[in-house]
Amino acid sequence: MFRRQIQLIGKENQELLREKSVLIVGCGGLGNSLGMILSCIGLKKIVLIDFDEIEIHNIHRQFQFQQNYIGQKKAEVLAKKIKRCETEIEFINDKFNEKLDIKVDLVFDASDNFKTRKEIDKFAKKHKIPWIYASVDEFVGQVGVFETSCFDMFALKEQETKGQIPPMVSLIASIEAMLGIKKLIGKQKEILYFVDFNEELEIKKFNF
Repeated sequence: MFRRQIQLIGKENQELLREKSVLIVGCGGLGNSLGMILSCIGLKKIVLIDFDEIEIHNIHRQFQFQQNYIGQKKAEVLAKKIKRCETEIEFINDKFNEKLDIKVDLVFDASDNFKTRKEIDKFAKKHKIPWIYASVDEFVGQVGVFETSCFDMFALKEQETKGQIPPMVSLIASIEAMLGIKKLIGKQKEILYFVDFNEELEIKKFNF
């Protein structure tokens, strides 16, 4: 099943992925894309958490949802949709907070607010695990790998999101997934990317 992937990362790293469990916080646009990308790379387990229900305005960028799913819990529906391979999929219909007892090797931020991200940061530091931060607003996105750095220095005053377009959400989710895979196999350091697609694609990199 993973022949093409093993050609790229090697058999030892593929075996390493089989031992790893990850948490995706948020099952909206980023979470939909992340869940689908990560569901068949050979992970041991994926845990999804989201308290929200599917609404009509979600569907254009949350690709695993359809109109007949409106009113259903996002985490529960997404768990069913991404169960394509042998990876165990678990879902939690609840808000995320750092006191939750979840044992994973890496956390993916697919939320949409700094309050939740601060809780993720506390959780990650408490359990001594890395996490991948991501955000999308209009034609701009940010993706970062945090481990020991202080997330608060990036948590500026939160502004109202003006809008999102599906390709931008998918682009940021793909970068986030790639950074996560590299981190899980020990090939990624802390970093922050700023992706600007207002005109020509521009990506700025900040090392810690």
